[in-house]
Amino acid sequence: MVRASVATSFLLFFISSSLFSQINDYIYPNTDPSYSNYGGLGLIQSPNARFFDEGTLGFSWSHNEPYLRGSLIAYPFDWFEASFQYTDINNALYSNSSRFSGSQSLKDKGFDVKFRLAQESAYFPQIALGLRDIGGTSLFGSEYLVASKRINNFDFTFGVGWGVLSNNAVKNPVGYLKETYYNRIERDLEGTKGGDFNLNMLFSGDMGIFGGVEIFVPNTKGLRLKLELDATNFEEEGRQPINQESRVNFGLVKPISKNLVTKLSYVRGNTLNFGFSYKLQLGKPKESRKKNDPHLPVENAEIVRKVTAKSDLFLYRAALKNLVDRDITLQYADVNNSELHVAFGQSKYKNYSLAAMRTMKTLDEISPESITRFKVTNMNGIMGMHSISTSRDSFKRNMSRKTPEILLKDSKIEGYKLDTNDFKYQPEALYPSFHYNVEPDIQSQIGGPDGFFFATLRLAFESELMLSKKLSLLTRFSHGVVGDFNDITLASDSVLPHVRTDIVKYLQEGDEFTIDRMQFNSFGNPFKDTYTKMSLGIFERMFAGVGGEILYRPFEKNYAIGFEAWSVQQRDYAQNLQFRDYKTTTGHATFYYQEPNTGILLRLKGGRYLAEDSGVTVGLSRRFKTGFTVGAFFSLTDISKEEFGEGSYDKGFYFLVPIDIISPSYQMRTFTWGLRPVTRDGAAEITHGLPLWGVTDQSNKWSITHNWGEK
Repeated sequence: MVRASVATSFLLFFISSSLFSQINDYIYPNTDPSYSNYGGLGLIQSPNARFFDEGTLGFSWSHNEPYLRGSLIAYPFDWFEASFQYTDINNALYSNSSRFSGSQSLKDKGFDVKFRLAQESAYFPQIALGLRDIGGTSLFGSEYLVASKRINNFDFTFGVGWGVLSNNAVKNPVGYLKETYYNRIERDLEGTKGGDFNLNMLFSGDMGIFGGVEIFVPNTKGLRLKLELDATNFEEEGRQPINQESRVNFGLVKPISKNLVTKLSYVRGNTLNFGFSYKLQLGKPKESRKKNDPHLPVENAEIVRKVTAKSDLFLYRAALKNLVDRDITLQYADVNNSELHVAFGQSKYKNYSLAAMRTMKTLDEISPESITRFKVTNMNGIMGMHSISTSRDSFKRNMSRKTPEILLKDSKIEGYKLDTNDFKYQPEALYPSFHYNVEPDIQSQIGGPDGFFFATLRLAFESELMLSKKLSLLTRFSHGVVGDFNDITLASDSVLPHVRTDIVKYLQEGDEFTIDRMQFNSFGNPFKDTYTKMSLGIFERMFAGVGGEILYRPFEKNYAIGFEAWSVQQRDYAQNLQFRDYKTTTGHATFYYQEPNTGILLRLKGGRYLAEDSGVTVGLSRRFKTGFTVGAFFSLTDISKEEFGEGSYDKGFYFLVPIDIISPSYQMRTFTWGLRPVTRDGAAEITHGLPLWGVTDQSNKWSITHNWGEK
């Protein structure tokens, strides 16, 4: 206690000269909130009521002995924080059996959520409700209600908590509603399979009080100080009690840049704690690409217009050449009653309206004065996606005035089914055409009893061979460079067919050259708003076969309905052209609904899975104007929790990050990262290349208009 008092006095003396400074005095005005040791935004140990802007993705790491914790934090909305934690608990073993896991320390996965209940105003604080470690063993399980109020340089926080946040206890007021809330059910640390939500424990037991302040120090390039009264009950947290000599914690937070932040704290009166965090704002479009990858004007455009005025054929050929010079492929063209109609394909712009605007800009530069309207149709292979038509005068006027919202009102946007009779000019396409990409690929295994992290670096070759407008071959080969999967010894204990839990055998025996995919695809658009795909070959590392999809996706509507069926056989562990005995048929019906204002997509998918269990998968995701997507899902099938095994049921989350968010130029490619906390055989789906939902994204009006006007 003496040490804590002296340290606290020193801290107050240090900051005394800055108590009445204003935030706008900062030379480096970084006043963003910062992460706590538990991953979410907060003080040191305690949460606060702060949130980042929607579309923010963050990573936080802290070393607070005996815990090393890495957290991934996402903000689908500015009122919702969701974080996934992996914690290394050094004062406990992974298992009581040394034959099972040796001397490896205990690893724990956790999931936290926080909701904003009231927004801060001039006279009232911001209020939030949060749940920590809400599934499985709940080693860090707690609930809290917290308020934060910023006054000049000070951001004050006060809250009450339950569960692990029960120190500084007062009588639980929830018990007045129901007496059972006075006592908290003890955790079943040995018998649980994990994965279940412990709803019967929420807001029960003792209620603790916590609070503190974050102080922004002027003229220090973003330095801030933290002081808190900790409500963590270290007798209950984790597996083993932890010595706490003081409930007062204090620390420093120092931004290295706007996104990278370091922290150093003294907690429990006896432990030095340090860490760092990094965040990215992925939800808002940036202007940097406009500067680095602008529209390329047509050289000698006035001379070109004189030539194209002589005949429609000259106009078609000029459009063909100048569009391909700008990474846009003209497939069909026609002039009818002073309207130039061009059907094109492109693989550069993920913003479909931007691709259309760049196309019209080029057409405007090369077209004679007799052309008074433009119509551009976006194609994906043989399938028509959508058409945008507008008057040339409206296009030029609104582009020069930078009023895309008026251009949107003046434009006609509609779905399009290809009819080659609509076009006089149909340049011959050269087939086969070949596109490829070479990239590094990191495969990893996290959190097993053999070790916390195993990984291998591979070199991957991806390609698409277009044999015709209807038929393509999608391939992916890879070769191991370096890795340590051979150190994994744990075998699958699944009672279901091993459609996923033999992943270790695939990783070990496929450590050199593997065929990851070799899939023939044939796409079709037999009716308006209806799309088909037939596929044959190797779909993924574990399965090959034959199957297909059909998708009904009305252009003007926010819903779609899809059906798919696959007859597959399990591949050999070495992932060559050999197969195992297991065969099955799997298929699903899927209902999609896209909420137009928020970009939230609901997927309800029901049917038969790879292990021959049946059930439903529910998915929710949100796509921002940048294309950044954050999503989560869970599946429930007709197998029991005991049959499913650890995790109780299938669940996970994922992120889709467009490459051009961090690239100086426009790119359509997307980096995808996802996590299932536990790999099991239940609710396993086939993974195949080019699913129809993604292929037909540009055949829906919302996908075109929701980010209309991005330059």
